[in-house]
Amino acid sequence: MYDFAIIGGGIVGLSTGMALGKRYPNARILVLEKESQWAFHQTGNNSGVIHSGIYYKPGSFKAKFCHDGCRTMVEFCQEHGIDYEVCGKVIVATDKEELPRLENLYQRGLENGIDVRRITAEEVKEYEPHVKSVGGIFVSSTGIVSYKQVCFKYAEIIRQQGGDLRLNTKVERIVKSGNHQVLETNTGSFVTRFVINCAGLQSDRVAKMGKVDPQAKIVPFRGEYYELTPEKRSLVKGLIYPVPNPDFPFLGVHFTRMIDGTVHAGPNAVLSLKREGYHKTDFDLRDFAEVMTYPAFWKLAAKYADEGMKEIIRSFSKAVFTKSLQKLIPEVKSEDLVPTHAGVRAQALMNDGKLVDDFLVVRGENSVHVCNAPSPAATSSIEIGKYIVAQIPEQSHLQPVVSSVN
Repeated sequence: MYDFAIIGGGIVGLSTGMALGKRYPNARILVLEKESQWAFHQTGNNSGVIHSGIYYKPGSFKAKFCHDGCRTMVEFCQEHGIDYEVCGKVIVATDKEELPRLENLYQRGLENGIDVRRITAEEVKEYEPHVKSVGGIFVSSTGIVSYKQVCFKYAEIIRQQGGDLRLNTKVERIVKSGNHQVLETNTGSFVTRFVINCAGLQSDRVAKMGKVDPQAKIVPFRGEYYELTPEKRSLVKGLIYPVPNPDFPFLGVHFTRMIDGTVHAGPNAVLSLKREGYHKTDFDLRDFAEVMTYPAFWKLAAKYADEGMKEIIRSFSKAVFTKSLQKLIPEVKSEDLVPTHAGVRAQALMNDGKLVDDFLVVRGENSVHVCNAPSPAATSSIEIGKYIVAQIPEQSHLQPVVSSVN
């Protein structure tokens, strides 16, 4: 008998397990992950950026959790000896038409309590000598880290707290049994008082297993990256982002120096024909049919048809991808870029055709379901974990440590 069972061993599931162990030191905590290692999907394939929170609507979970998470992530890395760097980033306008949007973004950063500074085109070059722009913003608190390493440390802490961690364990069915729930898996059944669903790309399906309807469906978007060849890494000193396109719900291709010194360029954003499909040829009939028969998807596709087609073209044409990058750094050439990993974003889409633009946490009977946690969930993970634990009704049979979730 477990007090809490967490489904999903990505950064949100593991941070929640860690927060639970701090809140309830005597609780029996179980974490189930269907893959052979932690952080296998979204967490292990992202760009490793410690985000500042500049992009998000003031007052939203994303804005608050990312602002606070930027600080707590750095503190966690310092405490546990995890390599990180607060290098800051530049967000640049590449033509004068983008300057009003850049100013709006600057004002949003101020509203979100972020240390942002307007910089001229000349000052942009002081940070990034090879960037061509007409002006920019410098965000000092942005950093880089390996979120896989962060996850491994989260898992180690859960284990030290006495938690039970199970890899290669896929939940196939959830059965209510009195005041308990039985998680039937490929390796046996587990009984728990409370279920926390952090299943990422499978979160909506797990919610429905638990008889909870999140009123949204996960639609997977693949983001493809190139990597600069070693001799061209000097073109990028830190993080270089364009002004986001208001006609498209993703940030656009950008340059990211990783904590290992490599430099990644991307991502684009194209519909994946498989929820866990990291290659263009990956296909799953069930995943594909669910999206194609979901009326909300066609509303979304119609709204973003023009930009969506540009993303598809960029996916199949290295020349077009390169041209997008040259808007930021004109010196980049096609031969400077080699394909690297892709990631799949678990984006929730509501039944009315609107993208869920904030973290979505849904309560069920003796359960909590995290049904939308794309970027900046990794940056925000410690704060999300605290929040999820705060949503759990007080467990009368356990003695909480109140200060640990304040």
